[in-house]
Amino acid sequence: MYTFFKKILFSIFPIKSIYRYELFFRFFYYLLFIGRGFHCVVCKANLRQFIDNKKELFCPKCGSIGRTRRLWDIIEKEFLKENNKILDISPSRHIYRAFKKKNENYIASDLSGNFLSDEKYDITNIPIIDNSFDLIICYHVLEHIEKDIKAMHELIRVLNPNGFCIIQTPFKTGVIYENESIKTEKEREKHFGQSDHVRIYSVNGLISRLESVGFNVEKRDFFENKINSKGFCEAETILICSKPSTSDS
Repeated sequence: MYTFFKKILFSIFPIKSIYRYELFFRFFYYLLFIGRGFHCVVCKANLRQFIDNKKELFCPKCGSIGRTRRLWDIIEKEFLKENNKILDISPSRHIYRAFKKKNENYIASDLSGNFLSDEKYDITNIPIIDNSFDLIICYHVLEHIEKDIKAMHELIRVLNPNGFCIIQTPFKTGVIYENESIKTEKEREKHFGQSDHVRIYSVNGLISRLESVGFNVEKRDFFENKINSKGFCEAETILICSKPSTSDS
């Protein structure tokens, strides 16, 4: 039913209008899910269940998915500090809205125009001075970037020496899989799992590339029961990156 209504809305309204009025549309659907037993950490809704479309668990009120809720849970508990300067690259609109209520120094950037954003920075050439941000969020972005090492250099450059960069991509076992000869959307979907992806990282492969540009990387693994009260993903890995301290160099 969720997918059915979503297809109807996207067939009738322009995508920007849907984003603008999304919470209005969702409110009436959310009324069917009010209850106890489940809780969305992004919009704080108490639910009788999340929407299960077999691939993701959606919050009926804000539309967040499992990885988005985990990200926001970590941010709220550890990184949401007053006056922090924050850069979010191609943010989920759920995180975008949550940040806009919490932090006036939050900047969202998206070059494609497909996401809610404030700026259109090229992640491989960010027009910001060094050491500008206390927190950078780069979630499901690097797998889209052909010159990913250049992007990583930019991320560490604009990160405050005491700041953190939170990174996640889709992962596979083994080594990074990429092939520059694969160009078409159809081929990329077949090889990399999505038409606009240019590689699939392994966890260790991505860590190695991040360390090669100077990041210290903390790997965090999370495991949950399939049914859990916050609708988190069953298993996921998140990388928390920072600049080496003076004593490390």
